[in-house]
Amino acid sequence: MKLLLVLGMLTACAAGPQDLSGKMFTFPQKTNTANVRLNASGQDFSAFTVCHRSFTDLKRNHILFSLATPNNANDLLVFWDEVNKEIEPHIRDQKVEYGKPDYKPNMWHSICTTWDSTSGLVQIWFNGQPSTRKYITSGSNIRGNPIIILGQEQDTYGGGFDVNQCFIGMMSDVHMWDYILSSCEIQNYTDELNFTPGNVLNWKALNFQIVGRVLIEDKQYTCH
Repeated sequence: MKLLLVLGMLTACAAGPQDLSGKMFTFPQKTNTANVRLNASGQDFSAFTVCHRSFTDLKRNHILFSLATPNNANDLLVFWDEVNKEIEPHIRDQKVEYGKPDYKPNMWHSICTTWDSTSGLVQIWFNGQPSTRKYITSGSNIRGNPIIILGQEQDTYGGGFDVNQCFIGMMSDVHMWDYILSSCEIQNYTDELNFTPGNVLNWKALNFQIVGRVLIEDKQYTCH
């Protein structure tokens, strides 16, 4: 694999949007510092869809996606609870649980999360399979300058990282929309077919900064 970023740099800044098609972020070690900060377009969300792919062998709690604003450290959080074997979406510091997905180690998983502020309903799509729609919180938008972090879970706005919740593994194809994606579009994302790229975060035109030991590598596929 061709290594695109130098190891060990404390901070590496992307020079404008980068097309990361066919690439992945590799988080190779346990740390409370290494992360990727994503720069979003927009500061007021009445609804959203966020999708990402991840590959890990972790057998402990770990973060999958963390968005904080000055108002809430967990304005949008997707977290794996190893003890209870459940995916936990948090919206505006409220949480619901989705138990017993087939979250096998050492394979790629596609996870999409949707939420609408009017209904207050959240839903997880795990490898293209929808979950039950559950009420989490309604009545107000996610507002404020967002800090979006991959690899670490924000307990404070832009910080408060816990080494025992960090992500180790690979992540790819991170997209976010300011609306709820249709089920067909989510299926197309899962199957890596043509879909509408995110208008808040777009993997094909991503603004980001890397802190610590995180690599950009060619995405690994299983040969058949």
